[in-house]
Amino acid sequence: MKNPVPQAASLLLEKLLLLVHVRPLPAGSGGETTPPPPPPAPGYYDTSCFKRGDLLEVPRTLFIHFGIYLGENRVAHLMPDILPAFTGDRRQIQQVVTNKRLILGVITKTASIRVDTVEDFAYGGSILVNHMDRLFQDQVLGSEEAARRAEKLVGATAYSLLWNNCEHFVTYCRYGAPVSFQTDKFCETIKMIIRDQRSVLASVLVGLASIVCLEKSFSSWNALHAIHALTRSRAMIAFLSSQRRIQWCRHQGLKLRFISF
Repeated sequence: MKNPVPQAASLLLEKLLLLVHVRPLPAGSGGETTPPPPPPAPGYYDTSCFKRGDLLEVPRTLFIHFGIYLGENRVAHLMPDILPAFTGDRRQIQQVVTNKRLILGVITKTASIRVDTVEDFAYGGSILVNHMDRLFQDQVLGSEEAARRAEKLVGATAYSLLWNNCEHFVTYCRYGAPVSFQTDKFCETIKMIIRDQRSVLASVLVGLASIVCLEKSFSSWNALHAIHALTRSRAMIAFLSSQRRIQWCRHQGLKLRFISF
């Protein structure tokens, strides 16, 4: 039987990912599909501090989006996208990923490793550079090696929120091992919640068992008390009967004495 924890975590991550990436429709749109707002204009970010092979992080509302800087204002990053499964036209695929494409990509677990400008990649968010290096210390690969790995992987790929997301992609390119700390942390949180729920359930069951035992003990005590009372009643009846017999015998004796006199 499969462990339900990874499946539950994957489902929750999918829902949260949609909340992070899907942009609400403007008021009065009537539910019609509208293109996403344009990204910041070129030159919005100062790329002079970026080096080829740098790992870029963009904190979102709930998650962090990752990419590898390739130089010349280009970033390779992994995004859910259904379009590469239907066409190989690079011009169509290279267009900005719409909400519909992203949602279908998450559902069908398909994605693409694409190259976008820094503005398209960050979409107005702040950018952290090589912030994860402190976690890997001596495992950091050369910058050129990281960039070459990212360039080789560009194209359609499978997508998994637990096993192959944007963080797995960049950690493989820069550190040689695909890992996702935010996914691990989320799974640990889910496990902790499940453990807490089990603890609460165990406490409830123990409480119910205690109540049942007390009720049984109380019932047993009542039964013993009833038996004891019944025994005392029978003894009292027997005692009264014997007293009546004695009184009767005495009464008869008096009568006999009176007649003999």
